[in-house]
Amino acid sequence: MTVEISVDLANIHLSVPIIAASGTYGYGDEYQPLLGHQAWGAIITKAVSLKPLIGNPPPRIWETPCGLLNSIGLQNIGIERFIKEKCPIYKSLNIPVIVNFFGFSIEEYGEMAKLLDSIEVIKAVEVNISCPNKKETGMIFGHDPKLTFQVTAAVKENTNLPVIVKLTPNVTDIKNIAIAAKDGGADILSLVNTVSGMAIDIESGLPRLGGITGGLSGPAIKPIALKMVWDVAEVVDIPIIGIGGIKEGPDAIEFFMAGASAVQIGTAIFSDPTSPLKIKDYIVEFLKRKKMKSINEIIGITHQKLKEKMERINR
Repeated sequence: MTVEISVDLANIHLSVPIIAASGTYGYGDEYQPLLGHQAWGAIITKAVSLKPLIGNPPPRIWETPCGLLNSIGLQNIGIERFIKEKCPIYKSLNIPVIVNFFGFSIEEYGEMAKLLDSIEVIKAVEVNISCPNKKETGMIFGHDPKLTFQVTAAVKENTNLPVIVKLTPNVTDIKNIAIAAKDGGADILSLVNTVSGMAIDIESGLPRLGGITGGLSGPAIKPIALKMVWDVAEVVDIPIIGIGGIKEGPDAIEFFMAGASAVQIGTAIFSDPTSPLKIKDYIVEFLKRKKMKSINEIIGITHQKLKEKMERINR
């Protein structure tokens, strides 16, 4: 029995519904000697900004139970070097390349979108809205529905590429942020980014990270991320990419059932670069065991099953 696991997200065709998450896969060329890119349906670059950033002081990584704290500080080579040095590499790839980018003002987001729009090898952009608006109030863009709408609209106005907006989990109600992104023109939503966290060295009394606080990723945040995918799937009708603690096949299946059309793998590849291949194989075997022909049969299925259960109870 053959099963279909490819998906189409806003004109992005993924032969496998598994994407390399931004920040954990570098610019894509670093992993080439290991597996090539055969495990992925697409890759997302580490975040790029208008000007180069040196990032936060070390230490930048601290392992936690079931997770990883990072305080990289969005270090990157800047858009000019990225276009000149990295984009030519992508010409030899046979999978979509998605560029994650950010800015510190609405104008910067628009300018970045315009610069990336003309590059043929780029198939979509992922907009990181977990950054502070340094020009205005200093508020994190993704914490405020109005700013989320404005950033998304500015990007959409300056590119013909599919626009993915990456949501932060560090909000009171992610539904309102998701709706604002959709209303601003987002074609796809990816969620979630890392959860704010901290670790302290009890001997010195100092923070473990040079940046003091950091972003928690890995299996520890999976229940949080899964619940947020579930919530957002209830209020928007655009594709969702699930991210957060996906380490093995069953984790990915849960995200599909909650409403994600694809998943991103990040922290898991640090300990096992072959994890996406194993997850892919599990998805295929799961669908065969359930006698399903396509992954589309499980996307959002838990919403439907819960609705049917409640209807039976209320009869």
